[in-house]
Amino acid sequence: MIGFLNLGSLVLGLIAWILPVVSLMQRGKHDHRNWASLSIVSISACAISLCLQIFYSYHLVKIADWSALMDITGAVAFVSATLLIVTIILNAITLIVYRDRTVK
Repeated sequence: MIGFLNLGSLVLGLIAWILPVVSLMQRGKHDHRNWASLSIVSISACAISLCLQIFYSYHLVKIADWSALMDITGAVAFVSATLLIVTIILNAITLIVYRDRTVK
């Protein structure tokens, strides 16, 4: 059951990256109203993904699996930072593209 934390984190991380790309691919269409909601869902998916990684690390601490914790900490820190930075950049690009095109 704990293995689903990593799988869920991976899926939500991919969702966090895919949603802004989908929003940017739809920029040629006339309906621009859903870009803000897609950005909010993208940032939320990123936050939940990072939270699941924290829960997994907490599980390793709780069961005292120190070797596993020491093995994964560096990679989890790097991947988490990459997920957060890329998500912010993609959503910032979406904001820049759509800020003047918002339907009033």
